[in-house]
Amino acid sequence: MGKVTVVGIGPGSLEDMTPRAKRAIEAAQVVAGYHTYIRLIEDLLAGKEVIGTAMMQEVDRCRMAAEKAAGGADTVVVSSGDAGVYGMAGLVLEIVLQYPPEHRPSFGGVIAGVSAVNAAASVLGAPLMHDFAVISLSDLLTPWDRIQKRIEMAAQGDFVTALYNPKSKKRVQNIEEVRRIMLQYRDPATPVGIVTAASRDGEQKVISTLADFTKEEINMFSLVIIGNSQTYVRDGWMITPRGYQNKEGGI
Repeated sequence: MGKVTVVGIGPGSLEDMTPRAKRAIEAAQVVAGYHTYIRLIEDLLAGKEVIGTAMMQEVDRCRMAAEKAAGGADTVVVSSGDAGVYGMAGLVLEIVLQYPPEHRPSFGGVIAGVSAVNAAASVLGAPLMHDFAVISLSDLLTPWDRIQKRIEMAAQGDFVTALYNPKSKKRVQNIEEVRRIMLQYRDPATPVGIVTAASRDGEQKVISTLADFTKEEINMFSLVIIGNSQTYVRDGWMITPRGYQNKEGGI
């Protein structure tokens, strides 16, 4: 039997990939991933069998990878960012555990990567210095009413809120609904950061407000971070205080 390992390749640049992730890809015989992610690591794929599939074919891709591993090949499944954050880690592990023990490929574990939320936060400054929630606005796998409830709970709890999959060509109203819910609990001047293509070519950063952020360009390559009641902007940087200034000897 071979083994299948799930690898987070980071937000896009090879410079942001961990050495452990790079070594796992270089050592693999088979690499499986979404076409876009495969292109990000093509410099590491010489001589390897590549399983590349389109969006919405995640189950097929992971099954093919598991079959390759069951057939004796050391295989990696790559996800952008961290494979355990909206990535392939859970799906691969579920598929592997469906195999009878005597035919089950070895599970090589999950190799962590720099998540898109971390990459975007670093571009904006320091917006995640206190408790935060991460919510995907894609309703393909999660009912929209459940997503709305999570947004409302995050707003009530004064969490800094990071939004994955904020807007697509067909899904344009969800982000407007988020704005409406948040405005019930937060000041319209609350800072909102939008980072598109973090750590990739064409990276863009915009800092707006809760009142106006949906007027900015937002797409599926964007990550939106909505500040909490203490978040502020200074000299183009978004900062959520950790609370040190409240302690004796603080700033």
